[in-house]
Amino acid sequence: MRVYIKAYGCQMNVRDAESVAALLTRYGHSVTVSEEEADVVIVNTCSVRGKAEDKAVGKLGLLTATKRQRPQRVIGAMGCMVERLKDDIFKRVANLDFAIGTHAISRLPGTLDAVLGGRGPVLDVGEAEDDIEALSGHAPSGVSAFVNILFGCDRRCTYCIVPHVRGREWSRDGRDVVSEVRETVAGGKVKEVTLLGQSVMSYGRRHAVWPADYASPRGYTEPLPRLLEAVSEVDGVARVRFTSGHPSGVTPELVSAMSELPEVCAHLHLPVQSGSDRMLGLMKRGYTSDGYREAVARLRGAMPGIALTTDVIVGFPGETVEEFDMTRRFMDEIAFDNAFIFKYSPRPGTQAAGMKDDVPAEEKMRRNQVLLDEQNRRGLALNEALVGTTREVLVEGVSLRNAARWTGRSRGNKIVVFEPVPGVREGDIVNVRIDRAMAQTLYGEILDHE
Repeated sequence: MRVYIKAYGCQMNVRDAESVAALLTRYGHSVTVSEEEADVVIVNTCSVRGKAEDKAVGKLGLLTATKRQRPQRVIGAMGCMVERLKDDIFKRVANLDFAIGTHAISRLPGTLDAVLGGRGPVLDVGEAEDDIEALSGHAPSGVSAFVNILFGCDRRCTYCIVPHVRGREWSRDGRDVVSEVRETVAGGKVKEVTLLGQSVMSYGRRHAVWPADYASPRGYTEPLPRLLEAVSEVDGVARVRFTSGHPSGVTPELVSAMSELPEVCAHLHLPVQSGSDRMLGLMKRGYTSDGYREAVARLRGAMPGIALTTDVIVGFPGETVEEFDMTRRFMDEIAFDNAFIFKYSPRPGTQAAGMKDDVPAEEKMRRNQVLLDEQNRRGLALNEALVGTTREVLVEGVSLRNAARWTGRSRGNKIVVFEPVPGVREGDIVNVRIDRAMAQTLYGEILDHE
């Protein structure tokens, strides 16, 4: 069968979709980039915000409607929304053929066989952990690859549904991670690896992920620095990233590893959510604004040019205008390179869902737009300061917006657009002199390349 997979949401969802593509290919199916020609369409859903669920439900509704002209077409859903809704997803989406939860995606080939054999619709959800080795494959893609190292989350932030749909936190054995990285870069195309975890700095905290006789060449004792070191030593790995961070995980040893290991990029996504200590307490984020400042100071003390990106929630229950202004000042103080700003929406089953959602929708929209505008100005100023400098760029290929130009990313994870030169190929590392900047994009000219 020709299968098309549409992923919504976070990088974990993108990785899950890629794993499913590789898994189905091993079972004899083919993955297509064309939704129209697909015999099977799978939507990987997100539940972090109500808007994300609405998008997925809307998309699934449009897809199931195509079954009127193509009755043999199979439409399925997977991921977090399925885990949350369970049987109710079939009430929200009529004529859905199957729904697979976050802990069951390795069983998707069998589910698809059941549907094709006339035994649908099928629902598969539950607490059993997935077969991670079955999902360690990578479908052919670009020069960067995601590798899961930690699953689930134990933090229980009051607004977050992730622990409910992804389960308890657990970490993969470091040797298995390194093995997957080695296989991923073996073909020579993938040069950059991003290690994924919902709260990635918790890696290895609940149980041992390295054997007792494992010796870190640099003497690291913490699990994540050890893993960064081991992955960096894999032949073919030019860059290493990890996400998403938490201020409590910015330990002196982690900072040392980031600054000492040449392959680890000087960029960190470190969600802050609010600049108000009262809001951070209500969110149960586990740090104060001063604690966040201290984490940033450690990072910038070792890596003055590190790029920092963040997440922010506006309109959390009880957030006053004064507390919103605290967030504005805090973002200006930290000077984030980029920020993903979200309007709060209650998620069923979370602690915050029991709080009064008392910030009007129009006020949430206003606060959201204020932060977006300010971040665009801040990002433009930071990027303009890079004009005239030279950035190392990993070439990703032709720009989606202009076929005459190519694009890549700097070590600080900034998009860089440039004119191609003879001999440059996807996956090359080039030095680009920056001659123009916008809020989220740099433009320049290749000086030389490896």
